[in-house]
Amino acid sequence: MNSISATSSGTFILGGELEVNRLGYGTMQLTGPGVWGPFPDQERGVRVLRRAVELGVTLFDTADSYGPGAAEELLHKALHPYPENLVIATKAGLTRPAPGQWRSNGRPEYLRRQAESSLRRLGLERIPLFQLHRIDPAVPFEEQIGVLRELRDEGKVAHVGLSEVGVEDLDRARAIVPITSVQNLYNVAQRDSEEVVRYAEANGIAFLPWFPLATGQLASPGGPLTRIADRLGASPSQAALAWLLRRSPVVLPIPGTSSVAHLEDNVAAAALELSQADFEALSHPFARG
Repeated sequence: MNSISATSSGTFILGGELEVNRLGYGTMQLTGPGVWGPFPDQERGVRVLRRAVELGVTLFDTADSYGPGAAEELLHKALHPYPENLVIATKAGLTRPAPGQWRSNGRPEYLRRQAESSLRRLGLERIPLFQLHRIDPAVPFEEQIGVLRELRDEGKVAHVGLSEVGVEDLDRARAIVPITSVQNLYNVAQRDSEEVVRYAEANGIAFLPWFPLATGQLASPGGPLTRIADRLGASPSQAALAWLLRRSPVVLPIPGTSSVAHLEDNVAAAALELSQADFEALSHPFARG
């Protein structure tokens, strides 16, 4: 297990200045049921996060709504003071009225308050990457992006990202503030964001696929993902992560887990190489579950 390392995934430079290993870690599972409340086993959560650092993970994705606040607090507990090469990306723009419930709130005063709360919970002077969790249709787009620009200009945020957006949204946002990352639902079985991936690659924007381990029917017995994984001596989820890493040099998968063993299994995918034939077999339209 000591040879497993996220460094095998290669690197990407966020915003031209923050170099990270491409295989990151998402913290949503380090909360209570329904992404509500603190993670029940705090010491296990700490072990997972510290093991991720030992395995070379340098990009940690979180959000104020995970808990709410619980995932950010656990990151602080486990990793502060942070290693110099560690980059924390957090998000705001979704409120949590109850377990399993999510509502958009893009009011500028709310986004500003949440950014300042994240700074306190994480113990940071500046958030390396601050992402708008969802565009709020009830608030003018320019106001939501405008406050992100203000936070960046004030030095509270280093870089700005968006989540669940299309190409037109990215164009509009980039006219207001530089956009470093985009985070959309995307995996080997769900590729509605193909156009956004191409846009990100063309413009040097990081693409963080959330729900990266979903495999749909591809991992069914005899399915293409299972066949390829078996031949490579890997798990279907490892093959799915390897596909994402090969899909584009701007793709930065952020699989999450609350288990050290599962974390090690995920990170091992960084060294898994798909042949061109295997990549094409999984990329073919018929393979979309």
